[in-house]
Amino acid sequence: MWKVQRLPDDGFVVLRLSGRLEGEQLSELQEAFQSVAANQDLVLDLKEVRLVDQEAVSFLAGCEADGAKIRNCPGYIREWISRERSRN
Repeated sequence: MWKVQRLPDDGFVVLRLSGRLEGEQLSELQEAFQSVAANQDLVLDLKEVRLVDQEAVSFLAGCEADGAKIRNCPGYIREWISRERSRN
């Protein structure tokens, strides 16, 4: 189960994600991103994310490759994203 909260920030759309990010929910999450971040700079705040799976890491790596910023990323998730990006 995940939750997304939009936070005010100068010039950016900041989405704070919380909970568990798993592959089966990614289509919903992608729709949420597209609906709030169209033509704006996107920042994903992962401070409250507790668990991810491989599909979620691939998705986050793709978001970052497409220009989204990721902040407050737990160390193990950052390492996993880095490995995912280096493979591609």
